[in-house]
Amino acid sequence: MQMQERRDLQRLLRANVSVISPDTLVIAEEFGDWDASKRRIDLLCVDRKANLVVIELKRTEDGGHMELQAIRYAAMVSTMTFDQAADVYGRYLVQVGEANTDARAELLDFLGWDEPDEDAFAQDVRIVLASAEFAREVTTSVLWLIERGIDIRCVRLQPYDHDDKVFVDVQQIIPLPEMAEYQVRVTEKKRKEREARSDTRDWTSFDVSLNGRKQFGLRKRHAIYQTFRHLVEQGVSPEKAAEHCGPRANRALVSVEGKVDAEDFYRLANEARAKEGRSFDPTRYFCADEELLHFGGRTYAFLNQWGGADWKQAMDNLIEAFPDKGIEFAPAE
Repeated sequence: MQMQERRDLQRLLRANVSVISPDTLVIAEEFGDWDASKRRIDLLCVDRKANLVVIELKRTEDGGHMELQAIRYAAMVSTMTFDQAADVYGRYLVQVGEANTDARAELLDFLGWDEPDEDAFAQDVRIVLASAEFAREVTTSVLWLIERGIDIRCVRLQPYDHDDKVFVDVQQIIPLPEMAEYQVRVTEKKRKEREARSDTRDWTSFDVSLNGRKQFGLRKRHAIYQTFRHLVEQGVSPEKAAEHCGPRANRALVSVEGKVDAEDFYRLANEARAKEGRSFDPTRYFCADEELLHFGGRTYAFLNQWGGADWKQAMDNLIEAFPDKGIEFAPAE
């Protein structure tokens, strides 16, 4: 049968976006805040990792040239800030009859943030293509884009009539679900190899002295982790030390009850956050077995993502707050 009217399908997916993009919040429908352009994104979303998600729908049998259109849209929204997203979401809530909802607070709660983090917001734009079918030229393009590090997927939507009701069969066909994890690892490996060849970021390393115990050539995130670990080992509670971690103090720690290993930590942290409608992302924390911190009958994981200014402020604050702990650091020679 023919695909149902695109607007009906779009309305259905808007209310059930998780079937094609799990852990995703719709922040706009028919989004078109462009300069001198009438193009519109069918659904604009944000995922739990603060990435933007462009969802493009087509009712044609072959998907048309939707991948090219979606790439254009992804580029257009790639510079969106948290404040802009909150404003867009606010207008969308009015549009769907939820004008009394605080868009900013709702977005922060969805992301699991206490305050906006522009350094972490919209660091990537994911693309989801949804269509009745996909022509070979579309799938070939999508596979090539995946190999180049673009997070893009194809979801096939096939409607069926049954007892005067319409059901939609939803299947992700690229990447295949059973291959998705493998493809992610391969893509990440290739991305890191390309970055290693072209990266111009500041990779300054530091020498850290902790009560005379010196560690040399540490990257910023490892330098502050070792400093924080030293304070905990010296009897400072993790919560007390975290208070001095500058702008990222509120999310510097995740903790669970008991002395547990990495596997149990991930399970317990995920369960705790699930009750709040959030998820735990272990890639943002030092939470391997040898990295977890134990204090007062609890197990803690320390944040491993630090911007340059936030890192310097946190290090300076920790040294000033605990002058008797023998903390010193300097750029590696």
